[in-house]
Amino acid sequence: MTYRFSRETLRTVRQVPLFAGLSEETLGLLARGAHERCCARGTRLFAEGEPADRFYVVLDGWVKLFRDSPDGSECLVGLFTRGESFAEAAMFDRQGFPVNASVAEEARLMIFPAEPFLDTLFEHRDLTLNLLANLTGMLRSLVLQIDQLTNQSTHQRLAAFLLSLCPDDAVRTTVCLPCDKMLIAGRLGMKPESFSRALARLRSFGVRCERNCVHLEDLPALRLLVRGGESRPLPACPGLNGTRVSHFLSSPPMT
Repeated sequence: MTYRFSRETLRTVRQVPLFAGLSEETLGLLARGAHERCCARGTRLFAEGEPADRFYVVLDGWVKLFRDSPDGSECLVGLFTRGESFAEAAMFDRQGFPVNASVAEEARLMIFPAEPFLDTLFEHRDLTLNLLANLTGMLRSLVLQIDQLTNQSTHQRLAAFLLSLCPDDAVRTTVCLPCDKMLIAGRLGMKPESFSRALARLRSFGVRCERNCVHLEDLPALRLLVRGGESRPLPACPGLNGTRVSHFLSSPPMT
């Protein structure tokens, strides 16, 4: 079956490192058999051990990857939003999904079935080199994430995450976060209470939080902070809005 996608959808798909630099014609070849799907919060996309016969691109919303702990809790592995892909590595090695995936916030997804995608690669082998190069770029991004976890403070990691949701040339903007901020804390390798403290410390850099909307009033200052320069003194760590930090985001401690 052939699906026709809007220009906006193709523009979002082209943001994915796996498809970076591909022409519209080439992208159309790789998207044969792909289809869009709107999913409500909590929708299970796949379970650990199921056949990895597809991968996904997030067009809107948020998706989480996790493993089930013996005590019944979830161990967050990844959190993905607009312009990001997941499960392609599992599709390539054909050993089944290594984790679970579900929708963290209402999402619109583009699903690429494995068979037509891999058939296209076989028919147009020059595409394989392009995809390998882009997979290398994805690996570099993972290395950068590890570097952030080991060498950056919690407020620098949070600043980098917020910047990743902003246009590159913006001076100020507003971004919306998933309702469950614990997911972001897990993605950034911090406890929920550490997330709250980090958000409070970013106030002096023009960061204001209103429920799930974060107003970023000085993006150049945030970029300088992430690069290691702090042009402004960091304040102490009071609770947000005068409340105790533990009441802002209460949940069992994470890693």
